[in-house]
Amino acid sequence: MHPTNFILYILIMKKYFLSLLLGGLFVFALNAQTATQFNSWWTYSGNHRVSEKFSLHTLYSFRRNDFVRNWQQSLLRLGVNYQASNKLTATLGYDDVINYPYGEQPISQRTKEHRLYEQITLKDKIGSVGITQLYRLEQRFISGLDTRNRLRYRLSLEVPLQKADKNKLFLSLFNEVFINIGQTAGSHYFDQNWLYGGLGYRLDKNSAISLGYMNQYLVKTDNLHIESNHTLQVGLSYNFDLRHH
Repeated sequence: MHPTNFILYILIMKKYFLSLLLGGLFVFALNAQTATQFNSWWTYSGNHRVSEKFSLHTLYSFRRNDFVRNWQQSLLRLGVNYQASNKLTATLGYDDVINYPYGEQPISQRTKEHRLYEQITLKDKIGSVGITQLYRLEQRFISGLDTRNRLRYRLSLEVPLQKADKNKLFLSLFNEVFINIGQTAGSHYFDQNWLYGGLGYRLDKNSAISLGYMNQYLVKTDNLHIESNHTLQVGLSYNFDLRHH
């Protein structure tokens, strides 16, 4: 896709997501039955370069309900990144997901989910602050249900908290909105919103750890039941160049 078309796509999607998010939150707030819960997500992620333009993306997220007592979700992700430029990366990937019954509004049974996704990541800087935008289209194959399609948009900020010669400790902020699309969405357009703030620390040029808080605002398919999940996030990232191994 030509870079001009990318920019046009981004501008359209940002307006679409914002209007749906604000409208959806207003409607749900009037009628919702909200369950407040406490979860923890323990995540490893990495990007592993195989050539000048291509790298492999790996992730596993161990997600627990009632802090660590019960399963919430297991998510394994694999992807292939194509770095079109220093600022633009395109990714094709696959998620292997298990969703578990948990909390005050549990699903009826454990479900298996396979996802395919197509993703565009844009990176930029304003001064020393890193800005990342992520656009993802997902095709979700959930056991016992029709195929579902979903759009996701994330805006992330990374703010260094030390001088440039150290540059190890940083503040990380993001918001991500999930919108269901297609015939199977029915009237359930607004799916989730994730709001996160936390601290990260670079161990070296290839690895970092992070600790933060995320609110997962999740709307059930009946548009009446909502989860507001207070979530501890613990992360480890490790990147390495496979060409040198």
